[in-house]
Amino acid sequence: MLDDVDRRILRLMQSDPDRAIPDLADEIGFTTTRLARRIDKLRDLGVLIGQRAIIDWRALGYEVEVSLRITLDKTQPRAFDEFIDQARDIAEVIEIQTFLGRVDVRLSVIARDMPHYQDIYRHQILALPHIADIEALMHVARIKADESLPI
Repeated sequence: MLDDVDRRILRLMQSDPDRAIPDLADEIGFTTTRLARRIDKLRDLGVLIGQRAIIDWRALGYEVEVSLRITLDKTQPRAFDEFIDQARDIAEVIEIQTFLGRVDVRLSVIARDMPHYQDIYRHQILALPHIADIEALMHVARIKADESLPI
């Protein structure tokens, strides 16, 4: 599906996402038009799914991150759908993951401080439907958070 040139383009885009297309084309040895066609092909294939700004939520005053591991009441046929639909509406929930196993869902929740987290937990998280069990894990340090892929 991808050739060596595609992989090189992706590696360079990962290493410096702000690099201008003409500069990237020069480094690869392509014209800007030829590189643009390659990038369009990668988008059409679904390899590149867009660009985004990565915002450091700590710079915006959020100091607390908590992982909530949640087990749902699976006797309810729509437990997953209803839980996830409502969890998406909580602004401080920055990630939702589902699992197979004892834990069904993990929410990553940010808050300005512990009183703010307690308010979110009591008034929004505990109001979510179909929770059978919940475990909170306070984040101490993020050791690795790299979305770069080994291309």
